[in-house]
Amino acid sequence: MKIQLLRHATLLLEFGGNTLLVDPMLSEQAAMPPIINSANDRRNPLTPLTAPANYLEILDAVLLTHTHRDHFDDAAAQLLPKNKPVLCQPADEAKLKELGFAAVLPIDDALVWGGIQLKRTGGQHGTGEIGEKMAPVSGYVLSATSEPILYIAGDTIYCTDVETALDSHQPDVIVVNGGGARFIVGDPITMTAVDAESVLRFAPASQVVVVHLDSINHCLDTRADFQRYFANHPLRDRLSIPADGETLSFGK
Repeated sequence: MKIQLLRHATLLLEFGGNTLLVDPMLSEQAAMPPIINSANDRRNPLTPLTAPANYLEILDAVLLTHTHRDHFDDAAAQLLPKNKPVLCQPADEAKLKELGFAAVLPIDDALVWGGIQLKRTGGQHGTGEIGEKMAPVSGYVLSATSEPILYIAGDTIYCTDVETALDSHQPDVIVVNGGGARFIVGDPITMTAVDAESVLRFAPASQVVVVHLDSINHCLDTRADFQRYFANHPLRDRLSIPADGETLSFGK
């Protein structure tokens, strides 16, 4: 398995003989307005996309945790080949079909595609009223012959849904969305360094990869913040904080 971080939560995933594009935010740097009710007015994305020149030609499918614009933007809707399978949560099926995608495959509980078994997991995209307004979001557990079990948690804080997924599926590799995204009022809506630490402690045999950093204006916890938090941490050897464009490889 290879995971290349293109930017934010956008991943180019080689898994089970297929190449999947996860949560594509494909806009040019600063092409989108700031997230409203945030602590700053920086335009999004904050960083350029670091993708291989042929990434749209080599992908076999798209995997979406949800369709908030930092995970599926207008550029993605325009640029992605409309004939490629799009694997998604049921709540996004109608929207994707309206956008002209011809092979939308909603994952209710589980789905087998291209020799990969995908199981959908829950999450909590914030607390209280904000968490309710940000829903629904999903994560996925992927498994295939000769591949490590991969859990893409999606936009969630550390919560019982995450613990349930970890306990039920025992993933080898876990991708979490960091950044501690937040609005002017309320708690973080994606994982902080403390949340990532909780994942590491709950899943002592797993490798954890933190993405969703430095690219959107309301993600206030930076890559440098995560690196400082874990600099001398006893669990640091099981944690990866990739740079944009970096590729990580994992064996079974």
